[in-house]
Amino acid sequence: MARLKLQSGIKAIEEEPEDYDTTYSNKATLACMINSEVGAVLAVMRRNVRWGGRYMSGDDQLEHSLIQSLKALRKQIFLWQNQWHTINPAVYLQPFLDVIRSDETGAPITGVALSSVHKILTLDVIDQNTVNVEDAMRLVVDAVTSCRFEVTDPASEEVVLMKILQVLLACMKSKASVMLSNQHVCTIVNTCFRIVHQAEKKSELLQQIARHTMYELVRCIFSHLSNVDNTEHALVNRIDMAKQELGGIDNNYAFGAKQAENGNGSEYDGQASSGSFASNGFAGLVATVREESIVVAGNGKETVPYVLFLMTELYGVPCMVEIFHFFCSLLNAVENLGMDPRSNTLAFDEDVPLFALGLINSAIELGGPSFRRHPRLLSLIQDELFRNLMQFGLSMSPLILSMVCSIVLNLYHHLRTELKLQLEAFFSCVILRLAQGKYGSSYLQQEVAMEALVDFCRQKTFMVEMYANLDCDITCSNVFEDLANLLSKSAFPVNCPLSAMHILSLDGLIAVIQGMAERIGNGMVSSEQAPVSLEEYMPFWMVKCDNNGDPSHWVPFVRRRKYIKRRLMIGADHFNRDPKKGLEFLQGTHLLPGKLDPQSVACFFRYTAGLDKNLVGDFLGNHDEFCVQVLHEFAGTFDFQDMNLDTALRLFLETFRLPGESQKIQRVLEAFSERYYEQSPLILANKDAALLLSYSLIMLNTDQHNVQVKKKMTEEDFIRNNRHINGGNDLPREFLSELYHSICKNEIRTTPEQGFGYPEMTLSRWIDLMHKSKKTSPFIVADSRAYLDHAMFSIMSGPTIAAISVVFDHAEHEDVYQTCIDGFLAVAKISACHHLEDVLDDLVVSLCKFTTLLNPSSVEEPVLAFGDDTKARMATVTVFTIANRYGDYIRTGWRNILDCILRLHKLGLLPARVASDAADESELSVDPGHGKPITNSLSSAHIQSIGTPRRSSGLMGRFSQLLSLDTEEPRSQPTEQQLAAHQRTLQTIQKCHIDSIFTESKFLQAESLLQLARALTWAAGRPQKGSSSPEDEDTAVFCLELLIAITLNNRDRIVLLWQGVYEHMANIVQSTVMPCALVEKAVFGLLRICQRLLPYKENLADELLRSLQLVLKLDARVADAYCEQITLEVSRLVKANATHIRSQLGWRTITSLLSITARHPEASEAGFDALLFIMSDGAHLLPANYFLCIDAARQFAESRVGQAERSVCALDLMSGSVDCLARWAHEAKEAMGEGEDAKMFQDIGDLWLRLVQGLRKVCLDQREEVRNQALLSLQKCLTGVDGIQISHGLRLQCFDLVIFTMLDDLLEIAQGHQKDYRNMEGTLILAMKLLSKVFLELLNELSQLTTFCKLWLGVLSRMEKYMKVKVRGKKSEKLQELVLELLKNILLVMKTRGVLMQRSALGGDSLWELTWLHVNNIAPSLQSEVFPDQDPEQSSLKHGETGSVVSGETVSVPSNETTTPEGAGAGA
Repeated sequence: MARLKLQSGIKAIEEEPEDYDTTYSNKATLACMINSEVGAVLAVMRRNVRWGGRYMSGDDQLEHSLIQSLKALRKQIFLWQNQWHTINPAVYLQPFLDVIRSDETGAPITGVALSSVHKILTLDVIDQNTVNVEDAMRLVVDAVTSCRFEVTDPASEEVVLMKILQVLLACMKSKASVMLSNQHVCTIVNTCFRIVHQAEKKSELLQQIARHTMYELVRCIFSHLSNVDNTEHALVNRIDMAKQELGGIDNNYAFGAKQAENGNGSEYDGQASSGSFASNGFAGLVATVREESIVVAGNGKETVPYVLFLMTELYGVPCMVEIFHFFCSLLNAVENLGMDPRSNTLAFDEDVPLFALGLINSAIELGGPSFRRHPRLLSLIQDELFRNLMQFGLSMSPLILSMVCSIVLNLYHHLRTELKLQLEAFFSCVILRLAQGKYGSSYLQQEVAMEALVDFCRQKTFMVEMYANLDCDITCSNVFEDLANLLSKSAFPVNCPLSAMHILSLDGLIAVIQGMAERIGNGMVSSEQAPVSLEEYMPFWMVKCDNNGDPSHWVPFVRRRKYIKRRLMIGADHFNRDPKKGLEFLQGTHLLPGKLDPQSVACFFRYTAGLDKNLVGDFLGNHDEFCVQVLHEFAGTFDFQDMNLDTALRLFLETFRLPGESQKIQRVLEAFSERYYEQSPLILANKDAALLLSYSLIMLNTDQHNVQVKKKMTEEDFIRNNRHINGGNDLPREFLSELYHSICKNEIRTTPEQGFGYPEMTLSRWIDLMHKSKKTSPFIVADSRAYLDHAMFSIMSGPTIAAISVVFDHAEHEDVYQTCIDGFLAVAKISACHHLEDVLDDLVVSLCKFTTLLNPSSVEEPVLAFGDDTKARMATVTVFTIANRYGDYIRTGWRNILDCILRLHKLGLLPARVASDAADESELSVDPGHGKPITNSLSSAHIQSIGTPRRSSGLMGRFSQLLSLDTEEPRSQPTEQQLAAHQRTLQTIQKCHIDSIFTESKFLQAESLLQLARALTWAAGRPQKGSSSPEDEDTAVFCLELLIAITLNNRDRIVLLWQGVYEHMANIVQSTVMPCALVEKAVFGLLRICQRLLPYKENLADELLRSLQLVLKLDARVADAYCEQITLEVSRLVKANATHIRSQLGWRTITSLLSITARHPEASEAGFDALLFIMSDGAHLLPANYFLCIDAARQFAESRVGQAERSVCALDLMSGSVDCLARWAHEAKEAMGEGEDAKMFQDIGDLWLRLVQGLRKVCLDQREEVRNQALLSLQKCLTGVDGIQISHGLRLQCFDLVIFTMLDDLLEIAQGHQKDYRNMEGTLILAMKLLSKVFLELLNELSQLTTFCKLWLGVLSRMEKYMKVKVRGKKSEKLQELVLELLKNILLVMKTRGVLMQRSALGGDSLWELTWLHVNNIAPSLQSEVFPDQDPEQSSLKHGETGSVVSGETVSVPSNETTTPEGAGAGA
């Protein structure tokens, strides 16, 4: 016995191992149980006098049949050998069921019998495989629903009713319930509902149990819907969806009909006792269906038997249709109920509909999507249920409204594809009407409606589907837009504190936004969608989508429809101002054809919202032929099938205002009548009958509802007025009477509501909606990708940001702050991903206001105030989170972000390395000195020197400031709260990662980067001439640091930034007249940018180096202050980047900067060091920088700032550079063709000339060693030029411009008795030697020239002057001796080479004569010494022999003045 599992029933028993004992034991267990139940019933019966004794019938004393049958069962049960499921359950159930049915038994006996049946059912002894189970189950249902008993007291009656409920529920929960028929399931529900109804007069407990049982039944029945075969679906269709009849199949199913004789009997169906319910259609399901079974489809005789056949089938869709219909009819009954004054009005107002709605909700929850497979059930939901929901949605009871919203949410989940227009109507006519509070709804109603809306918003695809299906459909209202506006407006606290409603609306708004943000993560759809445009006319009301399931089809289709809808709205606006121009505009946008046709204009009037209905009415009533055609086409757009005439007329007249003139009214009604008669002839003979009756209705409407009409038309008057209008006959009286009452009760509004209000759902509108729903485009189900989010977000972003900001502003709780912050971040994410820069800027502007950093600080300790302000800290972290994550799409918002950063900087709260860039760390660690101009120390020191108290930089600095005790004003130790506030501030700033905005700027998109740079320039302000406040300068320095940091971080995109950065620095340099931190930062920043970028940006080298000319424009005082540092930086720049500087322009800037330093005591050393680097061994000399470097070296040579050794070194650099010229000439000769190398040689010659001209200038230096070194260098450069092909013209130029000029200048100095020039004699000697050496070196070439005579005379005249010169007032013997010696040597060489000959072919006699004329002035004896023998013939022969004298022939010249070119070459 212990192994029996009561809950799992007979199956569990069968599955035990099949040995004899076990089987026997289990059979015995069940037999014992049933035996004990028999015993229990008999025991209770015996307590009653009637059953306890025997009574006489004839001669024998017999027991009552009920007791006999129970005893007989007792005998049998222990004799059964078979398995229990092979035994017919009717055998062991029947005795109990007889007791239940008997009207002789009292409530206690019936109750025990019901308990016994309940126990047997719950043991699961009976399942679908049991023998004869179908009959057994039906027997149970029949018996229990026909239960009769004597009522002795109310409590025992309630117990029986409760047990009836238990047994019926057990039947439905039993495995064998599938064997019940449709009819039996309906009976069960009906019986339970009657008990619910009866229980109202009984205890609260029974009421609750009855209702609970009803809910459980519905759950059992409708959970079975998903298993129902489609065969049943086919059966329902075959009977044309007729309503099935339950009553009359078998009288047993009608509830008990007779009272017990003693008057205490209870037929618990309570026909008498439940007056108001029974009499008003609440008597139950059977009654409802009986009434409706009259309306069976026309094939009469066959249908009803077929319906009966269906109802006896195993239960499925037919009973569910009936039950669901019954629940809907409960709602109808409540609507139409004439209230009984004695009844509990709240129970009627709230209780019954709530109960019915709860049952409907359960059915939908469990049936779910399966409803879609069964047209009859679906049509009940689409029409009857939804119509009731629309009405109960406007109920004053929040409970009912809440339940209605729950049902609609369930329907949306499971069946939204079938309920497109119904959902639109629900949101427009219920949610939007209530939530706005404009139509007299209470606060509670508003709150419930808003809660429901927020629940919908939390469904990820809800708003997308509303937008795609309704906002983008020209025949539907803009539900998405209206809901979004409602949410944002409802979140706004206007002149009131923040309430739960505001927070609720905000939740909805943020749910929508976060849904969009999540969709971004599911794969972005390109936001760069092609703009929609209409190239040619196509009827806009016929645009169709090929495939609603494929986004590649429906997305373009939806976007196109939205475009059309927007254009139509604009067209409507134009039309309302001027109908003609409105139509022309629509033709221009291809929404109407080029040549207007009546159909397209009619459809424009019919489907466009927002048209002025007066204008439409005037147009349609016009007598113009085109207008008449439009009117008829317009009437043709209506579907009046199966509509009453007054309903059709109401619908027709809602779309425009009926004109006032009778002729226009005539035309309009003619068109209407024609259309109505065409679709719904019903009992009308012809269209004239329809016209006359329509007229009559209009007149009746005016008569009944115009206050000026005192004597109203009676029903009789109306009927009399309409005699003989139906083709000469009368219309049925009932028909006219119905029309009369409809118009009296409900006015036809001939002046329809204008604009876009939320209309009430009238019956005529509902009928129209049902007609439209058959033709509307299919519902598009959105997936989780962001196809339409760009368009949707564009619509709602502005109001959303405003709403979140206002709530954030008014909020006082941290959880509300967090909600708002989540919203802000979601908005930022969407804006960035859909490239909506304006929206992101608006968001940043809005958020920056909450950081409190932009407010002029009135508090004494702003840092503490910030630490205590949670809202400000959260806003600050959010601003910088957005800047770091979505900086690519910030534009003007950078200005606000920078304002916040600057404020933090002023408060000393920024981390020290905010302005550092990627390479700073390595640079600073390698060379600590290099960091000097970059760190903030200079500006801080400067500010301090001006006399302002120095602000500690960095957070810890501020903190220590707080902790320190001021000497003048002793400050108390900071409190724990202050310390905590500081700690919070510190943590907030760390979370912001402000430095990464700048260090990561290399990843910013170009446009954003540019805007960031501009914002920095703007924030720094325009530099002022004269003094600015220390604080302003500190700001400007900081902004400049940041600007330099982003410039260095974006070296690959320097072109983008450079112009702005350069202009900003130029403004600083040109407006600064005194040394200060700002100009220092600008100058060294510029140098640093050049140093860092030159290796990478050769194409920009000129641009970068040209910028260094700014340094040359510095005010003298400023330049002087920073000269040494500037030079060091330039020197470092040159050493690092010499190979990258290619152009003359770049070198000109560098050498200009270096040249300036030649005369600066501190800077000259570094400057010369850089020059030495460039010129040593010609390492970095180029044709482009040659003469610039020579000029710079000359300036160093002439500079008296350093030691003379440096000037000598500079001269060596100059003379050494001649080798470079020789090298370039050699390379040019090898590399180029003849034409090109001639040009190159000419260029090299020009450089050489500039070199020697530079040296000539230094030859006049006051310092003897420099002067003499310059002469030697010049001599080297003039003679050591074998490798350079210098033209004859250039040679002559060299004598005129360099040698002769130098000799003359030296002579002038020597004769001028200048004290500054020491030992001029030595210099003149060197100069003479140089002249002689160069002349002899070049003699062969020069002697060929026609101007040789002039040149030679120039040489002689200088020698003559030097011969006679007086140094310090007396002639120099050394010089005279040298001149004579050199002249003799020259003459000898000229003689040897045949240059100087009497009657020489070259110079003629004039050269000879002029030579001796001058020589004789110098030394008359020389002619005889050089030409001792002047025999003419000999001299002519000599000339012939010595025409090719070897230049290597030595003459009596001092050994150090060898004239051989080879010697010259060697000495070079």
